[in-house]
Amino acid sequence: MLKIGLIGAGHLGSIHAKLLPNLTNAEFIGLYDIDTDRAAEIAGLHSVQAFPSIEALLAEVDLVDIVTPTPSHHDVAMQALQAGKDVFIEKPVTETVAQAQEIAKFARDNNRKVQVGHIERFNKAIVALNDYNLAPRFVESHRLAQFNPRGTDVPVVLDLMIHDIDIILSLVQSPVAKIMANGVAVVSEHVDIANARLEFENGCVANITSSRISQNKMRKMRMFQKDAYIAVDFLNGSADVFRLIDENDDDASPTFMLGQIEQGAVKRNIVFEQPQIPEGHNPLQYELQLFVDAVKEDTQPIVDVEVAGHALDVAQQIMDEISRNPV
Repeated sequence: MLKIGLIGAGHLGSIHAKLLPNLTNAEFIGLYDIDTDRAAEIAGLHSVQAFPSIEALLAEVDLVDIVTPTPSHHDVAMQALQAGKDVFIEKPVTETVAQAQEIAKFARDNNRKVQVGHIERFNKAIVALNDYNLAPRFVESHRLAQFNPRGTDVPVVLDLMIHDIDIILSLVQSPVAKIMANGVAVVSEHVDIANARLEFENGCVANITSSRISQNKMRKMRMFQKDAYIAVDFLNGSADVFRLIDENDDDASPTFMLGQIEQGAVKRNIVFEQPQIPEGHNPLQYELQLFVDAVKEDTQPIVDVEVAGHALDVAQQIMDEISRNPV
């Protein structure tokens, strides 16, 4: 049984603390937070130990779950790695790409696992699409949130847009050739609404909009590819797939027939599908479990620090582009 500890017991850390006891092959033994009263409160809720220091916690665990403010991610992760622990870090992985690269190199050289909490990779809408051959040529995403002072210590690109950047990079699988972006700070000192256009070497184009000053919440992505249109609603955890299949293709169940077209001598059916996964799927618990599984089975985490560092690199390029094009 692997022993896991939590570093950071703030709003998001407390959510992690609720789920860590549910993991298979891992025992949640305790946590540390710089706010000792908060640490004692959250530890008491889950009948685990509140450690007096990070060093004391590291001495008792095999794995750590880091849910501290982003500026501390690098130092805390390096401290854990140097103590021989495997590490889960909430997104964004670090403040700078160089910091992410340092973590990646140390982990690689010392055979340690590092997974980064890009939770939308594990949203049930995305997981339900695992059996589809996704090769988008055009992507449009909107991630809009109502204003909340929590999180405004970083630009909206790192707070919200980075989720969509990570997903798009994982789907397109091609280097970014060109970035255009603009954004504006409205209610905080950092950019609160931003739009970016990514052009990839394979010809795919992605148009990404993120805002944390919207009246209503929205987390949607639309993907267009040859013979298919896919709409993803992250809030509802649902995906709609419209695609063309050959008339005698029987691998598309359940489907709703929407019509038929002729392409030369071939008749093709237009079908609508809503792929499903079992109820009760919790994306945060799922990604934490995958981290434990990767450590136990010595496999590569799906979102390792190099993958997360790539998303951070693109996010940083977007922010640089915004700074060059003030609104």
